[in-house]
Amino acid sequence: MWIIHRQCRGSPVKMPLLPVVPENHSHVLAEFDCLDPLLSALRLDSGRLKCTCLAVSRKWLALGTSTGGLHLIQREGWKQRLILTHKEGSITQVACCPHDEDFIAVATSQGLVVVWELQLERRGRPERVSVSWEHRGHAITALCWDTSTLRVFVGDSGGKVTCLRAGSSKLGKGSAFVIFPVQTVTTVDSRVVQLGYQDGRLLVSSLSRCYLCDTDREKFWRVGNKERDGEYGACFFPQNRGLLVGQPPLLYCARPGSRVWEASFNGEVLSTHQFKQLLACPPLPLITYRNEPHYNPAQKSSQSIAFPKLLYLGDQNLLTWTDSAVYIFTPQNGQVLLWTEVKDLVDIVVYRSELFCLHGSGRLSHLSLLSAERCVERLLRRESWPLAAVVCCMFQHTITTSRARKSIPIDRLEHLRSQLSSSTHLELSGQLEEVINKLEPLDSACSSRRSSISSHESFNVLDCGIYRVISRRGSQSDEETGSLINQSTSEEERLKEFSFVQEEDQVEQDPQSSERMEAERSEQGLQFHLPLSFRPKPPRIALQAVKDSVSSFVKKTTEKINTLQMNSELRQRSEFKEGIQADTTSSHSEEMDNEVYDEMPNTEADMQELRAATERAISQIQDPLVLLDPACLRETLLEWLPVLERILGPEEHGSGAAGDSKVDDAGEERWERDYLNPCSEQQEESFCLSGEPTESITEDEKKEESPELGGKEDQCDSAEKEPEASKGSPPEPVRVGSPKPVPSDLLANLTQLATLYTELSCFRNQQDKPAVGCTHFLRRYFFLLDKERVRRMCLLCYEEQPEVQSSFTEAMLDLTQSSKVVEVIQRGDLLRSLRSLRELQPWSAPPLLAHLHRLYEKHGEAAVRSFSQFYPAITPADIMTMAQRSHFLAYLDNLVQSRTEGHRLSFLQSLLDPESLRQDWLELALTHDAPQRCDTLTPDGLPRSIDMQRAAL
Repeated sequence: MWIIHRQCRGSPVKMPLLPVVPENHSHVLAEFDCLDPLLSALRLDSGRLKCTCLAVSRKWLALGTSTGGLHLIQREGWKQRLILTHKEGSITQVACCPHDEDFIAVATSQGLVVVWELQLERRGRPERVSVSWEHRGHAITALCWDTSTLRVFVGDSGGKVTCLRAGSSKLGKGSAFVIFPVQTVTTVDSRVVQLGYQDGRLLVSSLSRCYLCDTDREKFWRVGNKERDGEYGACFFPQNRGLLVGQPPLLYCARPGSRVWEASFNGEVLSTHQFKQLLACPPLPLITYRNEPHYNPAQKSSQSIAFPKLLYLGDQNLLTWTDSAVYIFTPQNGQVLLWTEVKDLVDIVVYRSELFCLHGSGRLSHLSLLSAERCVERLLRRESWPLAAVVCCMFQHTITTSRARKSIPIDRLEHLRSQLSSSTHLELSGQLEEVINKLEPLDSACSSRRSSISSHESFNVLDCGIYRVISRRGSQSDEETGSLINQSTSEEERLKEFSFVQEEDQVEQDPQSSERMEAERSEQGLQFHLPLSFRPKPPRIALQAVKDSVSSFVKKTTEKINTLQMNSELRQRSEFKEGIQADTTSSHSEEMDNEVYDEMPNTEADMQELRAATERAISQIQDPLVLLDPACLRETLLEWLPVLERILGPEEHGSGAAGDSKVDDAGEERWERDYLNPCSEQQEESFCLSGEPTESITEDEKKEESPELGGKEDQCDSAEKEPEASKGSPPEPVRVGSPKPVPSDLLANLTQLATLYTELSCFRNQQDKPAVGCTHFLRRYFFLLDKERVRRMCLLCYEEQPEVQSSFTEAMLDLTQSSKVVEVIQRGDLLRSLRSLRELQPWSAPPLLAHLHRLYEKHGEAAVRSFSQFYPAITPADIMTMAQRSHFLAYLDNLVQSRTEGHRLSFLQSLLDPESLRQDWLELALTHDAPQRCDTLTPDGLPRSIDMQRAAL
């Protein structure tokens, strides 16, 4: 059979019948909207100005341009709302915040990352709330937002991954200021291809591996053991449907040869999906107004493809693409949903089941993934009669099923056939008539429903096709059932009047119905949602309101009861202490019971007190007037410090004697002395924790050492002279683990404050010294500190305070003692040790520095010469603090020699920053490599002769 296609001029042309797509293909990619007029209005279709990148969200379509402009297009009506300009180069990456569409992140060609707050709700001007130059000189290749907080993860061509935090002016004054907005997360071995974030974990896909990072605990895993070479993507795959609701997401990582790894949320590879043979099928046609769909059943060949990126699409689908085709998989059953040829693809972004494609010419296309019957329904609504008929004929196995009658009744298909011209689409009309004859009638589609209705009720059919059901009397159960159905129906009708249920009611049992609702909502959506106050609230809303009010009352009552109980327990404890002093005849068992009873609720009370003090300090520090004033900042931290000392400090700060259950006067006096005078903490802690008695100091000796006993600051100043104060006693032990369990959210705030206090006490003015010295605080609360920031701090203050660097090194050695690499290093094999360290990629500088310190102590200069392979994770400044100066010169020589000859000079110049390093390194080279004074001069100061110099040499 042939289709007669008559053009406007000329004779009819015979065309073959449309081929039928196999039954295992039920979905298509369709293009319903043309974005060319939008690009013309924005003048992005010229040769000078092009679209370079794009991003999409529920509200926005963001387009970056080659001149540094960012166009924000409102998707409803495709209207331009804003244009943001950047003078720092063209826009290379853009990402919309998924949980707050008032924020958008932009990356430029010069390595700048900007977070914009649009402020559209308050009708303000957009402003830059955060800026990062951390990637200057590198091409930024990936942007990814956190799914719950305002922070952006950035990856570049050098493998560096950073985190950029953004403040918000919505939260009030000072909240837009972030203490440390930019942090380095990790540095991987090669260029970052793709980033993903889900439930506190960051997925990094580089040219050779995939890495999983726990951003809260700062832990890293490699996904799988085999490397790869090329651009391969990776993404998270949420499991939020059916029985899988609540399960952790899966990971999918692209592999060579059309393979994809499926891994658990912990990075363990579960299985490998092989799509090479499954792709040996002809591509499905792209349903578009630009040209007629074409399907060739004979086009079959296996495909070995490298998937450059992976994206989660719609309803449990996985999307990837090349420059010439789009591939969509259903990994849960290991099948190919479809693949379609799309020419000149550069990038694709998705929102639910919609695809926005950027082509090499700068053109944009808007595609939708939907079932074949839904595609026909939307084409009929747009009166695209020939294209709708072609889809019906190609996908007739889907159109003829009874399920399709829900969206495409028989009368609509009859109307479609009548719209086809008998002159130009004669054979197409005939083929469509054959499809209509194959349709399952409406009776078969609704036979089960009709039989159930007829068994209980009578009904008649109105002219419009609606069934009017008349319930039979005499059956009480039927009446009750009908009343329940009517009540639930009326309830659902009332709920539809409220706008807040539009987004929540999208998870349904029938995916086709959900797609239909979304399409109708986007094309015919309601203009206004007016809640009527005089209508009674539906039962669900009323019950939810009662539930919320009761929950709020119970929560407030519980908090008041806990507060009263805590106060009464504190009074009981004070009375209990006085009772012990007056009455010494009470039994030991009763005292133990009372102590245990007091300690159990006291732990929670302590944590609540610590949380309150920490939140109060954080809120004060976010005020720029406090943050930028060192005196106010120091005062805020000193108000928070006593609470930290009492709750998480060493044991003697919280109780008089850890080994005695009785609380006596001496123990209470000792607690007060330690709390009020931190200068004696080192000697007390060394006695309690080491078990060795220290030298006792009499009152006379104390008076001689510090005659002004009433001055607390003088005692603290004497404590700052740490080398002199520690001559008679061993140094204070380093605590690398928390003595009490601390919630993760509280731990993050404690880390910020503790690290800030450490830095402030290290870089303070000598006349303005804090209560606890930098070294003491570092050794006591190392488990709270940000290791990377402390490492940078030590590099800056190494010359003035070497004891801080030594304490940090000791703490990191203790923290990494349980690593498997330590066993390899202790065996003494340098090459095997270096191989084990290379396998730890991606490197985190503080743990790696500890392992290199062990290697240097074991092998000396031979180890230092090999440390150049760990650059830039380990910098020359790190080696300077570790090695001898002559060994440092050997390291520096190997580091420069590792670069090609043409890049050595520029590389050395990049290392000499700041300028003061030039003189320091030149002086170091002259003092170690130049001839010594005794080699060139006699003891009298006269120049030696050449023979004498040679003999001396």
